[in-house]
Amino acid sequence: MRSLRHVLRGQAQVDFLPSAVTGAFFSVALFAAGWAYGLYGLLGTATGTATAHLLGVARDRIAAGLEGFNACLVAVGAAVFLGPGHPSTALLAAGGSVVVTAVTAAVARVLDTWQLPTLTLPFCLVATALTTAAPGFARVWHGAGPTAALPRPAGSPTGPAFTDLWHGLLANVAQIFFMPQWYVGALFLAGVFAASRTAGVMAVVGSATGTATAWALGAPAAQLASGAAGYNAVLVAMALCGVFLPAGRRTAAYAVAGAAAATVLTPALTALTAPSGGHAFTWPFVLTTLVFLAAARAFPRLEAGSP
Repeated sequence: MRSLRHVLRGQAQVDFLPSAVTGAFFSVALFAAGWAYGLYGLLGTATGTATAHLLGVARDRIAAGLEGFNACLVAVGAAVFLGPGHPSTALLAAGGSVVVTAVTAAVARVLDTWQLPTLTLPFCLVATALTTAAPGFARVWHGAGPTAALPRPAGSPTGPAFTDLWHGLLANVAQIFFMPQWYVGALFLAGVFAASRTAGVMAVVGSATGTATAWALGAPAAQLASGAAGYNAVLVAMALCGVFLPAGRRTAAYAVAGAAAATVLTPALTALTAPSGGHAFTWPFVLTTLVFLAAARAFPRLEAGSP
């Protein structure tokens, strides 16, 4: 039972929440998207958590789920981008979940020099390496997606329908786990609110900021509706107001600025990763949050939590 709680907290920590209840919501959401994704999520989180335990990682980190969330994303990402029905995908998901535990420890030691969190940087490193290398191995690559997605200029913006906008507000939350369904996002968001009202509100604020920014800049309606344009904004907003910086009016405004910046950065990183399929993962969230957290030390009113 204790191990199950650690695994569920690991899933919840994708959104910074050490709550087994939230993890249960997240697991249900993944199963709602597809039974295979639910299984891969549990497989990855359990493998990463068990690996950390075997390697002697501090028990408080394991109990809080901090050793499971990157592994969860690696496993679910492998299922999405390599196809969940192949034995090779399952092996790579399990292997990647082991490797990301070591990468997490290495990244933590480096970033600790500047007292910065690891966030999902370990996942980004492993997932980028995995998807870049996969097409070079016939027993791994099964035509699950294009090997190249060269960027093209956006066409004339077409106004999204109201349905696209409200679908996008929820799908932004689901796309953190690579899921484009709005109802899956609703389940994820319910899990966030179950653990913290502040986190839930900031997730909504981040989602709205991401959608509004992408819409204002002329992003395609399909990207808005699927959450592909705004998911990084959700994580940035939560991180900068209530997680790594105290909640308040100033940090909320700071978080909105960060969320907008991450939204703009997303297509840039998608273009940079075009040769391997254009997978930005959560790189925009990681880079934006690390920069904004480092900068926050120059702004005493943010770190002091002034209202």
